[in-house]
Amino acid sequence: MKLLSLLFRDNRLPLLGIMLLSISSALLSVAVIAYVNNRLIAGNDDLGQALLGFLGLLALLLVCATAAQLCLHYLAHRFVYRLRRSLVKRVLDTDIERLEQIGGARILASLSADIRNITIAFVGMPEMLYGLALTIAAFSYLAWLSAPLFITTLLWLGVTFVIGWLLVRRVHRHIQRMRNAEDRLYGNYQDVIEGRKELALNRDRAHLLYQEDFDDNARAYRDEIIRADTFHGLSGNWANIMVLGLIGLVFFLAGGLGWASASVAATYALTMLFLRTPMVSAVGTLPHLITAQVSLQKLEELALAPHQQDFARLKKLQPQWQTLTLDGLTYRYPAEEGEGFDVGPLNLTLQRGEVVFVIGGNGSGKSTMARLLTGLYRPESGRILLDDQAVDAEHWVAYRQLFASVFTDFHLFNRLLGPDAEEADPEKVQHWLRQLHLDQKVRVAGGKLLDTKLSQGQRKRLALLLGLLEERDILLLDEWAADQDPLFRRLFYRELLPAIKAAGITVVAITHDDHYFDQADRILRMDRGQLHELSQEQRQQASRDSLLVL
Repeated sequence: MKLLSLLFRDNRLPLLGIMLLSISSALLSVAVIAYVNNRLIAGNDDLGQALLGFLGLLALLLVCATAAQLCLHYLAHRFVYRLRRSLVKRVLDTDIERLEQIGGARILASLSADIRNITIAFVGMPEMLYGLALTIAAFSYLAWLSAPLFITTLLWLGVTFVIGWLLVRRVHRHIQRMRNAEDRLYGNYQDVIEGRKELALNRDRAHLLYQEDFDDNARAYRDEIIRADTFHGLSGNWANIMVLGLIGLVFFLAGGLGWASASVAATYALTMLFLRTPMVSAVGTLPHLITAQVSLQKLEELALAPHQQDFARLKKLQPQWQTLTLDGLTYRYPAEEGEGFDVGPLNLTLQRGEVVFVIGGNGSGKSTMARLLTGLYRPESGRILLDDQAVDAEHWVAYRQLFASVFTDFHLFNRLLGPDAEEADPEKVQHWLRQLHLDQKVRVAGGKLLDTKLSQGQRKRLALLLGLLEERDILLLDEWAADQDPLFRRLFYRELLPAIKAAGITVVAITHDDHYFDQADRILRMDRGQLHELSQEQRQQASRDSLLVL
C-alpha cells in the first residue's frame, strides 16, 4: 500500500524500531498463551511462583505494546504534519492557471477531507500492524503444536480471506464514489457561502440549489457511505464467524477424528479466541486505510507543483530597469474554459514611471492581458524583456515580484508588509491611510489591520494600501475605481494617482473612467484579444464621447 511505502520511505530506521517492538509484543502475547498452557493449566509448579512469572510477562507485554503504539502514533502524526505542510507549499508554488483548472472546491476538499482521512488511517495503523505481527507469531506457535490442524486452519482462513477480500473491494469502490461526491459537495458549500447574497434575494435559485444540486450530491454521499459501511460490516462479521467456526472445526478434528490431543485442541481454541479481537480490529482498520489510499490518489490527481522545502530569496531583476516589453505574447484558453478564446499577439513597451490606462469592453481580454503582464499566466509564445534582456523560465517567479496588484477578485490580507517582507513602516501606513481617507475608520496594531469588515470600496482602498506599502516597481489596478463613490473616484484620479506616480511607481490601470483620460500618459485599448494604443486624436474623441454621456 502506498501509504505505508510513503511512511517507510521517509522514516526507515524509526519504523524498523517500531516493527521490532511490535514483533516483540506479539511474541510476548504468544508466550503468555504458552505460559498459561504449560505452567498455570498444568499446575506442576509452585502456583505463587507461576503467578509472579505470569505477572512479569504481562508487565513486559504492556511496556512493549504501549511503546510500539505510542511511537507509531508519534511518527504518523509527524508524517501527517509534514504532508499538510507539503500540500500547502505545493499549492503556493503552483501556477495560478493550474489552480484555476483544479478549482477552489477540490483544493479545499484535499486540504481538509483528504488530510483528515490520512490522519484517521494512521491512528488505526498500530492495531493493524500489531494484529499482523501477532497473527504471524501465533500461527508459528500453532504450526509447532500440530501440523495437520495448522494446514486445515490455513485452508479455512484462506477461504475466509478470499471472500473477505471480495467484500473489501466493494468497500473500496464505494469509498471512491463517496469521495467524488464529496468533491461536488464542497462545490455546493462554496456556492452557498460565496453566493449568499444572491441566494438570499432569489429564493427560487436557493431552492433549486438546495433541493437538486446539493441534495443529489448529499444523497449520493449518504448512499455510497452506507454501502461502504455495509460491506465493511459484512467483512468484519464474516471474519468473526469464521474464527468461531474454526474453533469448532478444531475440536471436531481433534476429538472426533483423533488428529490431536484434547490439550492441543484447547490450546488451539485459546489461541484463536485470543487472535479473534486483533484480527477483527485489523479488518476494522481496512476502510480507513482504503479511504486514505483514495485520498492519496486524489492528492496526486491535483498535479500540483513539486514540493520545495523553502521559499527562495529572490533578487529583483534589473533593479534600475527603464523599459518592460511584451514581445508577441499569445495565450489561448482551452475550448472547455473559454470556447477557444485567443489573446495576442501582444506587443507593448512600458516606460518606467509612466501611467498607462487599459480600456476595452467586457470579454475583450483586459484581465488576461493583466495576468500575462504580471507573469501570473505563462504565454504560449512570445517573450517578456526588461531593458532588452529576456525573462527566462528560471527567473519567472522573480519577475512577478516587480508587481503589486489589486485585481477585481482581490483577497484582503490583514498583515502589513513593507519591502523585503519586513513589517511596514508605521509612518508610511498612517500616511497612506490618510491619503485613502481611512485613518478614522481603520485601526492598526502589531503590523496588522484590525478592521477589515468594511464596504467593498473601502476594502479596495485597503488592498491598495497593501500594494503601496510593498513598494513594488509596478502597480496594476483592475477596475479599482469601479466601487468608489464619485467624490473619492475624482480624488483618486486627480490626487492619489499623481502622488503614486511621484513616488516612482509605474501604474497600469484597467478602467472605464473615460473622463479621466487626461491623467494617463498613454491609453491602450483591448479589442477581441488585440492590444492597440490610442493616438492623441482617438484619446480626444473618447473624452468627447464620455462628456456626451455625462
